[in-house]
Amino acid sequence: MELRELTKAEEQIMQVLWKLEKAFVKEVIDELAEPKPAYNTVSTIVRILETKGFVEHEAFGKSHRYFPAISKEKYKGFATDKLLSGYFGNSVESMFSFFVKKEKIDLKEADEILKLLKKLKDK
Repeated sequence: MELRELTKAEEQIMQVLWKLEKAFVKEVIDELAEPKPAYNTVSTIVRILETKGFVEHEAFGKSHRYFPAISKEKYKGFATDKLLSGYFGNSVESMFSFFVKKEKIDLKEADEILKLLKKLKDK
């Protein structure tokens, strides 16, 4: 299955499912910030995620408990690759420089990242 980018609403639901591992729609809603979306809204988004292959369910009578079919790590890799290729010309250096300039990374973090990259390069 080819991964596709999630909408903001879909990603919010997936974040909850990754955290809870298994949940009924009501449990997903309980984890969302105020103002809480309507039950039908969340239920519809979960069914869309299921159609896209991100979520599966197990039936308990008429209700369904949903769980992620795609790991957070797998989606994180997909999203990072998309960000890197779409905005930084597949250049890690360009992305790193962007975050440093935007002050999203301080010098201590930058030093740690460089040490990690050196370790990976030396393997």
